[in-house]
Amino acid sequence: MNKVYSIIFFITISLKLYAAPASRLGSAQIAIDQPTISLGKGVNIPSIQNMNASHYKIIKAAGFNHVRIPIHPFSQTTGTAEFQLRESFLAMLDTAVNRSLANGLIPIIDFHEHNAMQKDPLGTKPMFLAIWDQIAIHYKDSPSSVLFEVANEPNMKAEIWNEILNDAHAIIRKSNPNRTLLIGTINGNQIKYLKDLKIPKNDKNVIVTIHYYMPIKFTHQGAQWSKNYKDISGLTWPTAENGEQEIIADFNVAAQWSKENGIALHLGEFGTYSKSAMDSR
Repeated sequence: MNKVYSIIFFITISLKLYAAPASRLGSAQIAIDQPTISLGKGVNIPSIQNMNASHYKIIKAAGFNHVRIPIHPFSQTTGTAEFQLRESFLAMLDTAVNRSLANGLIPIIDFHEHNAMQKDPLGTKPMFLAIWDQIAIHYKDSPSSVLFEVANEPNMKAEIWNEILNDAHAIIRKSNPNRTLLIGTINGNQIKYLKDLKIPKNDKNVIVTIHYYMPIKFTHQGAQWSKNYKDISGLTWPTAENGEQEIIADFNVAAQWSKENGIALHLGEFGTYSKSAMDSR
């Protein structure tokens, strides 16, 4: 989602998925047959251009363990048919990654071009794949704690995303056979589309990332960029119609999918816009 800058939690610890306390979700931990990785709490970075060295120190001092670094590389190519990335863009990204690592923060490089991709998924596919090839090669010798998020909110038909994902996965794995990849569901990374996601076979070194903004009318009230919700105000939560049980039910679905597929989940975004009352937020 645009502009809803939110705290994120990585819920994979060692070989367990801690979905939530048992009293809330019915299953406190689920064994996941994946490489041990412990990321703790994380935060989204709104813009790497506006981050300086002190910001990473502040994030670490606040108790966070990883950062999600959004990149917008479609506008950062030289204009050639090969979609060559500008050296200045890679240098800027290197700075963000290196500052994260220097402060003990695990960086997630998040390909954040959902607006362009949803308008023309197949038309932007060649650029998408070419850029991932370059990024993957550029970071092939980086520490294993540098993670790749293949695409933020791939808003397209499931069969198209699964096709693009499979091709991107093959390209990344050529130069990064062992790097952990984060893969999202379609249409805003919603939980209800977990069932439609086709993870490339025989690769357990992946984590599926979901986003959560329900109930959307409450969380997005007053958001200027949303034609549906920009003029709404004064809504509180929970209500008789939208309470905690709905959210618990959604995350039960996510936890069950994780258990059945043996794949850990990452809650990459959640939150509310600032126009709602603080007690409800």
